[in-house]
Amino acid sequence: MKALLKSRGWIFLLWALVAVGCADKGPLREQVYQGGALGTSYAIKVFTADTTDLQPQIDSVFKVVNQSLSTYLPGSDISRINDGDTSVVVDAMFAEVFKASLEIHRQTDGYFDPTVGVLVDAWGFGPGAAQEMDSTRVDSLLHYVGLKKVQLTPDSRIVMETPGIRLDFNAIAKGYAVDRLGLMLEGRGVSDYLVEVGGELRTLGMNQLKKQPWVVGIDDPQVLDGRRIKQIITLSDRAMASSGNYRKFRVDSTTGKKFVHTIDPRTGFTRDSRILAVSVLAQTCMVADGYATAFMAMDLERSMDIFEANPNLEGYIVYLNDEGTAEEYMTPGFESLLQQDL
Repeated sequence: MKALLKSRGWIFLLWALVAVGCADKGPLREQVYQGGALGTSYAIKVFTADTTDLQPQIDSVFKVVNQSLSTYLPGSDISRINDGDTSVVVDAMFAEVFKASLEIHRQTDGYFDPTVGVLVDAWGFGPGAAQEMDSTRVDSLLHYVGLKKVQLTPDSRIVMETPGIRLDFNAIAKGYAVDRLGLMLEGRGVSDYLVEVGGELRTLGMNQLKKQPWVVGIDDPQVLDGRRIKQIITLSDRAMASSGNYRKFRVDSTTGKKFVHTIDPRTGFTRDSRILAVSVLAQTCMVADGYATAFMAMDLERSMDIFEANPNLEGYIVYLNDEGTAEEYMTPGFESLLQQDL
């Protein structure tokens, strides 16, 4: 799963398609903000008549999201909860992400699970040391996995059914940060923006310089050295998140067997998936983020069923057929956004 180190960099923005500056295009001005946050990079482009520097507000959003949801910040709310501090009263952001995670967990039959971090570490895909894994060890670790074992109380506290369970919202937090940045911009009256954090993005309005929807490119997952665009789509008033297992894996030095970074949280074992990469469109980046994670661990047919049952989701999946040849699946809504001039 992505909670488990989702491969980033599958999406990149086609900034080169847009010239910098629009002082002669009327009252709207283009502003671009770029930097590092949440362990990755971000790029924000807005068109607004307000000349106020938005960098302090952008930094503030990242700060509060980190304080609530970052497992890399020792004093964050989630870190304190994982360390057993039962006095933590979580904020509205934490509650929103937790509730969204529960819903995606339910809709995906448990394939999306923010408690799977203990398995990520054990299989050697996290910051912890890799362990010797067999069915007995996996069974013992599954005791600490399961979002249904975690409750949010009416007084905004987190209660663990099993002591030692650790929450990790990395599979959804970047998408949520994108949403918070977008809402901050909207609160300041911005009606045209593109926000991208670590490959996850949200758009509103259009590229006013080009007078057309925002344009983004999707990488070819089979190109390991450098990049090649697989698809180009236009987005407006939508969010997109992606995941892939084609660049992050480890090879057992003894057996030579490849273990992809996708883990099935229901069985505890790594999954030799046919799915190379997934891109999901939704109204919020948080939701797109969570589903993109889950689809990497699920069978293609089950992912297709979810797309067909949920009119608020659109998507694109690159997968290997039985002969090992790459094929594509895309929903009609996604296909309608494709640009043919690659």
